Amino acid sequence: MKVIATIAELRAALKSERLKGKSIGLVPTMGYLHIGHLTLVHNSKNACDVTVVSIFVNPTQFGPNEDLSSYPRDMAGDLAKLEAEGVDYVFTPDVAEIYRQGANTIVDNPVLSRILIGKIRPGHFRGVTTVVTKLFNIVQPDHAFFGEKDYQQLTIVRRMVADLDMPIEITGVATVREDDGVACSSRNAMLTPADRKAAVILAKSLLHAEELVGRGQRSVSAIRNAIRAVLETEKRGEIESVDIRDARTLDPVSGKFKQPVVILLTVRFGKVRLIDQRVVG
Repeated sequence: MKVIATIAELRAALKSERLKGKSIGLVPTMGYLHIGHLTLVHNSKNACDVTVVSIFVNPTQFGPNEDLSSYPRDMAGDLAKLEAEGVDYVFTPDVAEIYRQGANTIVDNPVLSRILIGKIRPGHFRGVTTVVTKLFNIVQPDHAFFGEKDYQQLTIVRRMVADLDMPIEITGVATVREDDGVACSSRNAMLTPADRKAAVILAKSLLHAEELVGRGQRSVSAIRNAIRAVLETEKRGEIESVDIRDARTLDPVSGKFKQPVVILLTVRFGKVRLIDQRVVG
C-alpha cells in the first residue's frame, strides 16, 4: 500500500497503472474509518483492479458553527485498517494541496443542494460537490463508491456525474449497521454513552415505517406521522426533519405513493447530528 500526499505523485502512480490497462476504483472518505467505509473498499476491490481511498476532512462542507475542529481523526488507525484490506493507494492531502491559494471555482447543484439537509446545512453540498469533482479530476477513476446512508449526497453526486458527462460509474452501497441497528457513522464516536444508546430510535422508527408499508400503508402523511410518533418517544433526540421523497429524484411526494420512496431522517443528540434513511415501496 502506498500512502501519497500530493496530487502530482498520485497522478504519476495512477498513470502507470492505467497504462497497464488496469481499472481504478475510488472510495472518498473523511477518515475515522468504520465497517461502513471498509464495505465500500470491499466493493471497490471486487469491481476494480486498483483501489484508491482518499482521506481528507473537507473544510468547505462544514458551516461556521459546525464540528470541523472536533470531527474525529485517527490517521494511524485508518492506515492500518486500509493496509489490512489490501488497498493499493491512500491519498492523504492537506488542505493547501486541495485548495490552492487564490482558488475560487466551485461546483454546485442549485436545486438538489438547497433542499433537505441542504436547508439545514447551507453550503454543505456545494463543498461536497466541489471536493468530489476535484478528487474525480485528480484520480480519474472508472468507478467511485458511496454509502447509501448519505442518500442525498449520493443522489447529488449521481446527478453531477450525469450533468457534467463525467465518465465514472457511481455505485451506491447499502447502509451498514451496528448490532443494535444504528447506522455506522464516524459521528457515532462523538455521542455520549446515553445518546449512543438513544440513537437506536432512528432505526426503530424506520423499521416501523417499513412494517407499515409491508402491510399496505401508502399514505405519505400517515407514515410520516407514525415515524414522528416513534421518534418522539426518545426525549434525548431533537427531531430536525422527517422527509419522504421520490427515491430516484428526491422530488416531493404527497397523498398515496405508487413508486418507491425514500424516508430521510435527521435527528440531533446534543451537538451531534445523525442521519438515516430507508427506501420503501
